[in-house]
Amino acid sequence: MKEIILIKDGELALKGLNRRSFEDKMVATIRRRLKGLGKVSVERAQSTIYIKPIDEDFDFAEALDRMGRIFGIAAFSRACVCEKNMDDILEKAPIYLADTLRAIKTFKVEAKRADKAFALKSPEICREVGAALLRAFPHLRVDVHNPDEIITVEVRDYAAYIRGGQIKGAGGLPVGTAGRAQVLISGGIDSPVAAYTMAKRGLVLNAIHFASPPYTSVRAEQKVRDLLGRVARYSGVIKLAIVPFTEIQEEIGKHCPEDYFTLIMRRMMMRIACRVSENDGCLGLVTGESLGQVASQTLPAIASTDEVCTMPVLRPLIGMDKEEIIAISKKIDAFDISILPYEDCCTVFTPKHPHTKPKKGQCEEAEKNLDIEPLIERAIAGIEYSYIE
Repeated sequence: MKEIILIKDGELALKGLNRRSFEDKMVATIRRRLKGLGKVSVERAQSTIYIKPIDEDFDFAEALDRMGRIFGIAAFSRACVCEKNMDDILEKAPIYLADTLRAIKTFKVEAKRADKAFALKSPEICREVGAALLRAFPHLRVDVHNPDEIITVEVRDYAAYIRGGQIKGAGGLPVGTAGRAQVLISGGIDSPVAAYTMAKRGLVLNAIHFASPPYTSVRAEQKVRDLLGRVARYSGVIKLAIVPFTEIQEEIGKHCPEDYFTLIMRRMMMRIACRVSENDGCLGLVTGESLGQVASQTLPAIASTDEVCTMPVLRPLIGMDKEEIIAISKKIDAFDISILPYEDCCTVFTPKHPHTKPKKGQCEEAEKNLDIEPLIERAIAGIEYSYIE
């Protein structure tokens, strides 16, 4: 019995004349993610993408797992291919759905008749398929309001398809349709979630991490790589820049008021991130800030860091509370890594009493004794690049 995977896009349907370019990106991503699973054809027709295995040993289970992590896909399902006649549909439906139907008590049938030339209308298809399933599985009953399973028959241009319930997709927009941005990644819970959230809106991600050896360890860097690996399962390859930040933090400690340490450190990070982003073709920065969560995330503190930025700063978590952020972190399997006890440079140098509400001009005054440009240039010269998949 021939099987395929049917993929439904969601938000792409709203893109009007630009829809084709969004679908092209998603199809390219699907083809790339299916590599190594066997020879396959990926085709598009009538708002549906068809994954048609050519090799008999095609790994359906792994393919479905990967489809669940592709942004732009609203829903997907395995489906049985039938000839466009009721005899073939009624013969195959009980066989193909047997495992599903044995495990439930109630069902309903829905029909989608895209080919209006098909002899039966949708209600008639539902009635005949429902009757065939009841004959084959006498323990079942029909429940049109709250069924355990919805069985769908789709009649399209070249074939008919039988499937059980759909699997919810990752949603969002295909990666690559919204440009490229640089995410400031720490070893905490928030920044990987921010990265995931912006990739879901179609951004290609680069990442920048600030390391302060010997105050931070190799394990802290590996923690960041592991977190980005979780995000990359959704976003695709991420270019990572590791910035040596020890000298800058030590100079801030020597020449700046202690209560301004975190604010000045953040301003230096943003300056460096903007320079690196411009070189890498990024159009914006992404951070994991949530308003009021910590001392550096008050509105005056955020304004003080934005003062030094030369590009937009996207803060997708700004209105979320910690529980909401943790829920997404767990969803993408990043939480258990985020809570590993390897400190990053932000936590190592936190002052006892950080300034939280700087007024305009105060940060400039506090950092006036720093030799800012040479510090930035040396940090950028020492960057190590790698790619996370």
